[in-house]
Amino acid sequence: MVVPKTRPTLAVARQKAEQYCAYQERSHLEVETKLRNMGLLSGEIADVLLHLIEHNFLNEERFAIAFATGKHKVLGWGRKKIIYHLKQKGINNKLIEIAIKNIPEDDYTTTLQELIEKKDRMLKETDAFARAAKVTRYLLQKGFESDQVYAAVKKYFKS
Repeated sequence: MVVPKTRPTLAVARQKAEQYCAYQERSHLEVETKLRNMGLLSGEIADVLLHLIEHNFLNEERFAIAFATGKHKVLGWGRKKIIYHLKQKGINNKLIEIAIKNIPEDDYTTTLQELIEKKDRMLKETDAFARAAKVTRYLLQKGFESDQVYAAVKKYFKS
């Protein structure tokens, strides 16, 4: 016999949502999905989301900035990949723009250079052209802009 899953009360759902948001920054979409999986109805979800926003547990601008800076610093993602993932999380373009501006340009350039050097050291390829092509593909996959990648790789392999 399958025991039916019980829906939590609104107070319990609020408490769980507060804990969920206090652990790390979340987007509205992530919290809404979590609440939907708890079995809450649309009106209850709206009520809990409003409560979280009023009590500053949920802030999309704060989430977008934390996401962008974290993914860049920890995983070495470029702007294009960060933008794509923020859009997947339901963040609007204005907040994405604010988040991207919070990545300092000198940090961005330094990360690009470090990734070039790291990937080049890992390659066993002896042909310089093939090495440059592999490094370029790697950086494009990381989400860096193609014009910056081409310029940085060209400069690195000339020296």
